Amino acid sequence: MPKRTSAASTAVFFDQYDSQVGVIGMLGGPSGLRALGWRLAVGDASIEPDETLQQVIGQLREYFAGQRRSFDVPLDLPRLPPATLAVLEALQTIPYGTTITYAELATRSGTGLPARAIGSIMGANPVPLVIPCHRVVAGDGLGGYSGGDPGQELATKRWLLELEGALPPTLL
Repeated sequence: MPKRTSAASTAVFFDQYDSQVGVIGMLGGPSGLRALGWRLAVGDASIEPDETLQQVIGQLREYFAGQRRSFDVPLDLPRLPPATLAVLEALQTIPYGTTITYAELATRSGTGLPARAIGSIMGANPVPLVIPCHRVVAGDGLGGYSGGDPGQELATKRWLLELEGALPPTLL
């Protein structure tokens, strides 16, 4: 499980990784990765090289080459509600190459939230891929995904699951 720190560092850096499923942006700094996604903007962040983001890029490169099954970069997430933290922690227990349903994740999280609420929390995951929300599928299909280039979200989810060999047989 990635180490979590509080969002206390004032230095924020931006970098990008050009993957097989689009350009992935990332924000972070000495305290860890704050955000990762396909629609991140530089904002006020520095584009100078940062050790943490270089580590993330290296791990993304290994993941997309099929050589990495989990990420071990420090996280510098904002303060999150307890239920959101519980869901994100439960997401981190889903092994590479497997999927679970939204209902199963609701149970694992111990929050008592319904599957639909779990999906909303996952849609706000600040670091998809690192916290693997793509491994959660609907009971009757692929479900949603907030990652990927606009209009390509489900294609991105399908691609990631295929990379991991985790596409449920009903979706092949």
